[in-house]
Amino acid sequence: MITTEALKQTLREIGFSADLPDAVLDELAAVSAMVDFPAGSTIFQEGADNHFLYIVRSGKVGLDMYVPTRGRIRILSIGPGDMLAWSALLGEGRMSATATALEDTCAVAASALKLREMCDTNHEVGYELMSRMAKALSQRLVATRLQLLDLFADTATHSRPRS
Repeated sequence: MITTEALKQTLREIGFSADLPDAVLDELAAVSAMVDFPAGSTIFQEGADNHFLYIVRSGKVGLDMYVPTRGRIRILSIGPGDMLAWSALLGEGRMSATATALEDTCAVAASALKLREMCDTNHEVGYELMSRMAKALSQRLVATRLQLLDLFADTATHSRPRS
């Protein structure tokens, strides 16, 4: 089992949490644990409850959504330093996508309930976490849009009538 101090050091090495103040890292490490997902394993499923926020330390995760008439569509792939399962932190534990480890993946898993409690009681922690969450979600939105544009460009190319 990894110690809180070792977990704090790991959090310092991950993009999402690298520059958090020591006091915030202490709080985050206290409610977190390291988890491993072998390649091909499902981390969570679309529509299922999930009670953890993950910060990817190593590996790659694919996010897929079910689209009627199209099946599962990859909307985004994320890697080291990226945050996963943000809706759990916002109090909405139902996942909006299915997350699958595309390669062996190691992540920090933080209890979303405990993180929300910390945000409510310690405004420095709340500000730092939500500030990073907003930045990460903004970047995720742009990346998802670009991936969807590629997806629809492929669809449009394949469905154009030939002259």
